[in-house]
Amino acid sequence: MASYHIFSDSSCDTPIELLNLHHITLIPFYVTFDLERYFKENVEISNEEFYQRLSRDKIFPKTSLPSVMDYCHAFEKEILNGNDILCLCLTQKFSGSYQSAVNARELTLEKYPEADIQVVDSIQATGGQGILLMQAAYLKEAGYSLTDTVKRLEEIKSSARIMFTVDTLEYLAKGGRIGKAASLAGTMLNIKPMIQLRDAELIPYSNVRGRKKSLDRILNMTEEYFNENNAHYEDYDFCLANATTAEDTKAVQSQLENLIGRKITYPMFQIGVTIGTYTGPGAVGVCFVRKFDR
Repeated sequence: MASYHIFSDSSCDTPIELLNLHHITLIPFYVTFDLERYFKENVEISNEEFYQRLSRDKIFPKTSLPSVMDYCHAFEKEILNGNDILCLCLTQKFSGSYQSAVNARELTLEKYPEADIQVVDSIQATGGQGILLMQAAYLKEAGYSLTDTVKRLEEIKSSARIMFTVDTLEYLAKGGRIGKAASLAGTMLNIKPMIQLRDAELIPYSNVRGRKKSLDRILNMTEEYFNENNAHYEDYDFCLANATTAEDTKAVQSQLENLIGRKITYPMFQIGVTIGTYTGPGAVGVCFVRKFDR
């Protein structure tokens, strides 16, 4: 069985220690604040620098997807190392990154026709994409072939969810990503929108008043999902996504651990440049997906 290397675009927001542990390579998105100079996510601009500029300058940056050649160069390097390719991408509904990777696949196969290059639409983003990426790593490490890994990812990806809150819908609206969540828009002071990312759609859940109530509601949303779907916590993998409020996220994590009856062993997934452009500072979410072996 041929070996394969796992890639993802950088919208998965997977912590560096997990990437290193599982030998995963990220292809960075780009961000610009002035439509002139573009910075590679996690390479030319850090999350800390990004959120500082977002808060200080009160601007709405723009993101740009990885180019076809970005993917081609990365894929070719691993093919020359004797590896096939698995690439997991941000949902097509949010970005053209998936199509860029597909186009790179076709170009690369013209040069290396014996290679096997598989591109998967995660139908997710940030920690939802990242937790699915972890299942890909576990499948590989369990000895699954590239074909069988892709098959299993396609089977479980629809179970992935992010239950989250943002401080404001302003960034989603400015970025044109608000979708069905537009129904949560309001002008009342201190109203916090609650949103679910499901099957590549931002699904409105409710509005609540105040930060603490919004954090508590994330747990209510999670519990309701499992009750409504007759699902079991032990069959799912969980992580926490956070933009700029680590203490709030730690509080949510503690409550989540009480709910599911076990510790979350993953480090926090910090929402990076690509997704942070649309959520803004203050976003917190619970992310989960069915485990690959359940």
